[in-house]
Amino acid sequence: MSTEAKASKYWNPRFETAGREEIRELQLRKLKGLVKWAYGNSPLWQEKFEGAGIKPEDIRTLDDLRLIPFLTRDELTQTQNVNPPFGKILSVPPQKAVRYHQTSGSSGKMPLKILDGWKDWEWVSEMWCYGMYAFGVRPHDIVYIAYGYGNFIGFWGAHYAAEKIGALTIPSGGLTSEDRIKKIIDIGATVLVCTPTYAIRLGQVAAEMGIDLKSQSKIRLLIHAGEPGANVPSTKRMLTEIWGAKVGDFPGMSETGGSTSYECDAQCGGIHIIEDHYIQEVIDSEGRALGYEEKGELVLTSFGRATIPIIRYRTGDLVERVPYNTCSCGRTFDLYRGGVLGRADDMKIIRGVNIFPSAVENIVRKFDGIVEFQIVLFKLNGIDQVKVQVELKDNMDLQSQQKIIRNLSQELYDANRLKFIVEQTPAGTLPKFELKAKRLKDLRDQ
Repeated sequence: MSTEAKASKYWNPRFETAGREEIRELQLRKLKGLVKWAYGNSPLWQEKFEGAGIKPEDIRTLDDLRLIPFLTRDELTQTQNVNPPFGKILSVPPQKAVRYHQTSGSSGKMPLKILDGWKDWEWVSEMWCYGMYAFGVRPHDIVYIAYGYGNFIGFWGAHYAAEKIGALTIPSGGLTSEDRIKKIIDIGATVLVCTPTYAIRLGQVAAEMGIDLKSQSKIRLLIHAGEPGANVPSTKRMLTEIWGAKVGDFPGMSETGGSTSYECDAQCGGIHIIEDHYIQEVIDSEGRALGYEEKGELVLTSFGRATIPIIRYRTGDLVERVPYNTCSCGRTFDLYRGGVLGRADDMKIIRGVNIFPSAVENIVRKFDGIVEFQIVLFKLNGIDQVKVQVELKDNMDLQSQQKIIRNLSQELYDANRLKFIVEQTPAGTLPKFELKAKRLKDLRDQ
């Protein structure tokens, strides 16, 4: 980090405040280099380019990006199945890699195997630095990473970014929730990095221990990734109430190199795109480009990962792009309003109604008495049904419990014009999560 950056609110002021034309020129220069590298070194990309009838020299403008065919998750899965273990996407021999990770598999699909070289990994942590610094992490902070440190790329990048910023960085792999809470308080941690689900779980465990995290911990920033939640208004309010801290949303994915966008400390209701390191397109279901304030699927081209070239990757994430001046922070990077709004493959159709789990969560989290929840889809007499199972605080009287069930049922109906079955489950029966929460069970094929 330069002296200029240390005195600035920007990690990389040179490009975070660059003019829009300068950003586009940089993207084009990097795109030409990436395309040439991928075509010359990755067998999968050579096949895709030749199948589309194009050569690297055909990419002369940013608009020419659309000549390149999309890359999909199914393609990556197939190439790793047919050519195990890493497929034909690699652009260097696997012996050159220094990092192995895999996707979480939370979507029910086979985890993808990901390799990174030294330069790749340095870039992954740099992307986290953009966001963490923008949100307010500084060298005087104590950053606590509440994460299991396994093969899932998860918060590995955040760990190294915190060190790069100069903050004291505390790992917590293998500790129980109780031990993590004690350590957070004992060392005076000021930043907590974990999934939003796990931050809520820590709050529940702390309450059982008789600890008020808002008054007894020094946590001032919550940095969340790995799943929706930090962008869901009611969940964000719940986290703020539990910890008394500012809550930030940091989306990303293993395939594209971790963090791809971030929420700055201005918190304007959107997340900044890291435009000097990615080209991010928004498309409709037919693959056509969409403009500002049009909701569609996010497509990513990543400039920092040479070992596995990622060009025009269909993420499945649903976003709505808005101009950079939507935020007052001074960055010239465009944003996604409301963060990642959901996933195309998360949407479920129940009797003609589109249901998104994140929208259900936004309603459920309004009720302070709900400890955990789960969405279950099933068939009854051949007709699709949706049920929300809820676990309530065990110190509530029967009347209060019934009121929550009744009001939640009504709010879900009002929002969707669809009857939801709301079912109370005994305390401790619903699963608790440290990493990505899996709160949707689709039993309609069973």
